[in-house]
Amino acid sequence: MLGLRGATRENNVNPRLVYHFPLPESEHRLHMLHATTLVDSLKRELKARGITYADLAARINMSEASVKRMFSQKNFTLQRLDQVLQAAGIEFRDITNLAHDESQLISQLSYEQEKEIIGDPKIFVIAVSVLNLISVEQIVKVYDITEAEIVKHLVRLDKIGFLELLPNNRVKLLVSRTFHWIPNGPIQTYFRELAYSDYLASKFDGEDEIMQLVNVMLSKQSIAALLSRLKQVAREFSQLHQDEVKLPYDDKTPISILVAARPWMPQSFKALVRKEMLANTIGGRK
Repeated sequence: MLGLRGATRENNVNPRLVYHFPLPESEHRLHMLHATTLVDSLKRELKARGITYADLAARINMSEASVKRMFSQKNFTLQRLDQVLQAAGIEFRDITNLAHDESQLISQLSYEQEKEIIGDPKIFVIAVSVLNLISVEQIVKVYDITEAEIVKHLVRLDKIGFLELLPNNRVKLLVSRTFHWIPNGPIQTYFRELAYSDYLASKFDGEDEIMQLVNVMLSKQSIAALLSRLKQVAREFSQLHQDEVKLPYDDKTPISILVAARPWMPQSFKALVRKEMLANTIGGRK
């Protein structure tokens, strides 16, 4: 199932729940470096230098569409990676250092920390807003929370290592790109309940909404390919947010996607399956 739904300004801003970028411990452990980590670091370095996909495509004699696909699929040969680095004037150690720096950041809170955050709606909305790179000024503008309250909660989030509170109420996140809520922990459970009671309580017929439920039968191989593609869609969705972080707040709308797939059969169908076939059908699985 793939659901896409916008939100009104009154809704809580939704967090980036999962990132799939394993990070290395140091440049000296290069053999452990995951390809996606290198590509992600390379993208950030290109962006910092103001080099667009179109610029890079012209420098390495490829079409812009091919360059975009190469980065989206994170499919680089060593030769192509070396070509890109030379064309952009980037040293290999630059991107490995970026990955190393991020490896020092936290990728998950403790159960007790999540419970503390979920227990106070104000600190929760502040934490989620900060994850989405929303400034203190914008939080005050959107939510009925005073600046003093925000600072108080930011100090608490600073103490647990979630962020660093800088002068003039600026915030530096201390969470890695692999940051995620604890599976089935307090916060993920909260959002799952919201999905049932609020998010899915829509006809999904609005201008910025879509919902499709497709039932098919697939081989194990095809299912694995499907799950891999859905994870990629989630990563690309999060990347769009990163790409537009500098756009004015009023030019953007809170929007969430729900990506889900599992072996399933409606109970009314399952009730009609012959007993001797039940264990071999999708409906016979827990």
